[in-house]
Amino acid sequence: MGTCTSQESHSSDEVRIKHSLNKKEEAFVVKRRETVLKSLQKLKIHCNKDKVPNIALLGSGGGQRAMVALLGSLVQLKKAGLLDCMLYLCGVSGSTWCMASLYQEQDWSTKLETVKDKIVKRLSGPGVSLVDAFAKLTLYHNEKDILSLTDLWAVMIVTKFVKKIDRSMITDQQYRHKKDPLPIYIAIDKQCKQQGEGDPWFEISPYEAGYSLIGAFVDTSSFGSQFDNGRKIKDQPEIDMLYVQGLCGSAIADVDEKVVVIWQTIKDILSSLISRMENGTIEGMEKDPNSPPVQKCSQVLMDLVDMNLSVLKDIDPFDLHESIRTNLNELTGSKGQHIFQVEKLNFANKEAAKLHIKKYTLDIIDYLSDQLNFWPFNVFLSTCRCAVLFIWGRKYDFLHNMTDKTVPPALLESETRDYIDAGLLNNSPYFSVLREERDIDLIISLDFSDGDPFMTVREAAETCKKLKIPFPEVNIPSEDLKKPKDFYVFKGKNAPTVIHIPLFNVVNCGDKLETWRNDYSTTQISSYSAEKITKLMEVAGKNISNNREKLMKQIHAVIGEKLKKHEYI
Repeated sequence: MGTCTSQESHSSDEVRIKHSLNKKEEAFVVKRRETVLKSLQKLKIHCNKDKVPNIALLGSGGGQRAMVALLGSLVQLKKAGLLDCMLYLCGVSGSTWCMASLYQEQDWSTKLETVKDKIVKRLSGPGVSLVDAFAKLTLYHNEKDILSLTDLWAVMIVTKFVKKIDRSMITDQQYRHKKDPLPIYIAIDKQCKQQGEGDPWFEISPYEAGYSLIGAFVDTSSFGSQFDNGRKIKDQPEIDMLYVQGLCGSAIADVDEKVVVIWQTIKDILSSLISRMENGTIEGMEKDPNSPPVQKCSQVLMDLVDMNLSVLKDIDPFDLHESIRTNLNELTGSKGQHIFQVEKLNFANKEAAKLHIKKYTLDIIDYLSDQLNFWPFNVFLSTCRCAVLFIWGRKYDFLHNMTDKTVPPALLESETRDYIDAGLLNNSPYFSVLREERDIDLIISLDFSDGDPFMTVREAAETCKKLKIPFPEVNIPSEDLKKPKDFYVFKGKNAPTVIHIPLFNVVNCGDKLETWRNDYSTTQISSYSAEKITKLMEVAGKNISNNREKLMKQIHAVIGEKLKKHEYI
């Protein structure tokens, strides 16, 4: 058995393997249930203190569409007097971007109108400057043992949508939100997903981070630190909220073909920084007279990036190889010339061509790491290595070398694990709230997904059936598949009631369903204007305001079920 399995002996330096709630979460739940009871009383819903329902609100993925639509939904829940009935607020992907913005504000639910205005103003305003973003990437590079594309994605892509570098820590949310639901941010374990074994569902709360279904956790402040046999052996910096948003919102992390996006991002940053270097407008460059010429170093890196882009676009990169050889000769003499060979590539075998350039690129990076071990080239070399190996969300495996039989062997053997966007498995955070110890009575799932508006709830039901987790049967009328309504209720014996609310539906969109879907595609790369944000918040809010009575009816019903169960016992 690993080092720590009991609540009583658990510390932030130890792994906790147990199917129970963290003690701090238990204390939070007790206090929050008091708030829920008062909220129910205001709504004239009769409830005994010990029959207060545990309600979880879920926000699906969907990029900035999910971010804005969740905000609009929460505003209406507040106006309906229902927000204080929520025990948990759980998010995947784009919904976590909204949550991060909210939880920057202490007790945000008590002043939501003001907080909403502040967020909308920021989202429709200017973005983060390249200099500030690259400075943040440099900080990640210098502080961590393991850099990954998630760091690049967070600082360069997520900031385009959230318009902020959020340096706050997720553990800050332990103390500043006594009047808000408990936030849970969801990712998945990439290896568990790909290999179809273990527990892919990974949750991050202000208290603990870990595997939802097998019940293996570390203190959130220690997530990313190095552990051996259940005990911390090396500290790593606590993850900040910008990184959390990058981790949870990394939808391209499981699609190797999307590596072209990464190389293009690296190229854009490099081009801009080279321009600044040449103009002498970038501070912090090493002034060591023995350092190689900046222009030559930059050209080798740019050629290397272009080589990778060329191969991905089926263009022979031989001319770029010649340029690299020439510049390496001038930088280092003829020492390196014989090492790096590239032949005319045969694009009839694309995989062979990609493998060849992958090895070539890694060889060049290894060689240059000694020559260009100064800023900003050291950051670019590390980032290029991550791009070649397509490394996302890599962290030390906190279960490494434990001997607990309840944990899948693969999780005990690996030194590192990769964590990615949960939307790549199920675009809604069901499995964190389905932990038996959370004892959830009612799940309200706000679905902002693209494509099939019922996929998340159907997939959750199918997975629960396989894993023998109580979940209601999901039957959708065939006529609703293309024209969804705005409110669905699924009930089952000894299972939580599930309310499913598709974002765009025939009630709030009428006959313009496709127009709304196209106008707010989840793949849109430009950020929304203030007008577009307001329109989306309004249409999302209608799903709550139009269904206030139905929501109250279902809350009343689950209280009734709890009372019946008690009488039966």
